[in-house]
Amino acid sequence: MTYKEIEIETRFDGKLKIAKLNQPESYNSLTKLMLTEIREFMEACDQDENVRCIALTGEGKAFCAGQNLKEAIEFSKDVKNDKTVEKMVLNYYNPMVHSIVSNSKPVIALVNGAAVGAGAMLALIADFALAKSSAYFSQGFVKIGLIPDTAGTYFLPKLLGRQMAQYLAFTGKKISANEAKQLGMIADCFDDEEFDAKAEAVLAEITQLPTKAIELTKKAFNLSYSNSYEEQMKLESRIQQEAAETEDFMEGIRAFLEKRQPVYKGK
Repeated sequence: MTYKEIEIETRFDGKLKIAKLNQPESYNSLTKLMLTEIREFMEACDQDENVRCIALTGEGKAFCAGQNLKEAIEFSKDVKNDKTVEKMVLNYYNPMVHSIVSNSKPVIALVNGAAVGAGAMLALIADFALAKSSAYFSQGFVKIGLIPDTAGTYFLPKLLGRQMAQYLAFTGKKISANEAKQLGMIADCFDDEEFDAKAEAVLAEITQLPTKAIELTKKAFNLSYSNSYEEQMKLESRIQQEAAETEDFMEGIRAFLEKRQPVYKGK
């Protein structure tokens, strides 16, 4: 598939697919086309049995500056009567979010620069985010009179707790990558000069792990948000059985007994 606003890179014999937001002149701000292309890319990777890890990053100085405001001006001319913003969220943002959150493959955000508004949430809805130490995050929605979307009202309180989520949402304060790591917003950050090598090492490791176990772990974590304790315990037993029926589980057992490194196939 050919894309216009994102660029795709393949590594490790197709096991890793990287989507790079490729509109650096607008700091990779989100358009309808880019949102659609991200969704289509995620869905294609989800269906590709050879893909075992997905990464998302940005070209140029920024990761993503959020909604493209030039496009926003056009679709908000009659915002009240046409419900254009609601339609934009329902038809473009929400499907893109779903394609990441529900993806059967691990989705890793590589935050190479500023991540603002929907761009910050694009990183935070990934399974985890790695960032350059020079990067920063801002819930900039409030600066233009909006609320956090791109699943912001769902994930921010769960990542940060009510107090910190509301503090960042109410103020739009910039948070450095180091602060974001300390707060639990992101998984890790690396010095800029080491970022590419260290991030690739993490991605390489994930492509060698049992993909089905990662998929099932992700599924269980996502369902834990709505399940009761008792429901989650029952779910664990069912999903653990499903994991135990995979080829990778048996390979892991054999490798342990034979005192060698396992060779997982992601099946």
